[in-house]
Amino acid sequence: MKFIELTVHTTSEGSELIADIMWRYTSYGVAISDVKDVIALQRDKSSYWDYMDEELIAENSGDVMVKAFIAISDADAVLPQIRKDIEETVENCAGALPLGTLETTKREIEGDDWIEIWRNHFRPIHLGNVVVVPEWIAYDKKDGEEIVKLDNNMAFGTGEHETTSMCVELLQKYISPESVCIDVGCGSGILGISAVKLGAKFAYLTDIDAVAVESAKHNSELNGVTEKVVIARSDLLEDSSLKGDIMLANITADILERLAPSIPKNLKSGGTLILSGIINEKLERVVEVYSAQGLTLSEKVNKGEWNALAFKSL
Repeated sequence: MKFIELTVHTTSEGSELIADIMWRYTSYGVAISDVKDVIALQRDKSSYWDYMDEELIAENSGDVMVKAFIAISDADAVLPQIRKDIEETVENCAGALPLGTLETTKREIEGDDWIEIWRNHFRPIHLGNVVVVPEWIAYDKKDGEEIVKLDNNMAFGTGEHETTSMCVELLQKYISPESVCIDVGCGSGILGISAVKLGAKFAYLTDIDAVAVESAKHNSELNGVTEKVVIARSDLLEDSSLKGDIMLANITADILERLAPSIPKNLKSGGTLILSGIINEKLERVVEVYSAQGLTLSEKVNKGEWNALAFKSL
């Protein structure tokens, strides 16, 4: 099968946003190529290389390539939509987040070539007691670990990005065996599945994207948690009588701000709301709008340009 490989040049800070846009229009794969990831691995004690050319660090221009693989039959309809969504993202960010040149290139490729390269990019990711493992990688579980497997789509949240990792790490602080969790904008389902694996009684997962919903359903089956999750395609849970002990929303700051009046209605009294996907420049505004809903900020976590927040309801 032949594909169009669409490449957008951006920054480390903007790569997740661009990748999320691309995932809306393909189920065949999105990959982020960032030299900072290579440098981080080399500096990590568990890195895979004995030596790395220091010129790689010195010549790092900050250019990050985000690649989407799109079936040729869909390309004419999909490519203009991706460009339109990227332009809207630029407008919404209003200079608050560096997005780079956003130069776009495309080429025709054979499917078998990129699938193997793309799979080789991923490795188990440790997030506290949670280890995110691609389904094609064999991993021996260690004492105290909970394994979350993700399918070969790996769509909408793998744990690699700071926004997802902060959510999973905060989740482990607030979850209890009696917790009912609600994941708004669930993507791959990584947060809701992690909640159940960590002992939550039940999890409700919602997303507006059909591909994300199917990915979350497949991943819940892969992890053997289908009896403890409900996955629905919706902007928010329409049933305001359904309450969660923990709510999670790893989206962008602009969408979080828009959802501020709606999200708390599904949070139990004394419950915890965990928000992520918030760039530094938008942090104060997100805190302000959620505090205005009667929620109390209990914790902030920062990783680079990104922030996560934990609020408590009265």
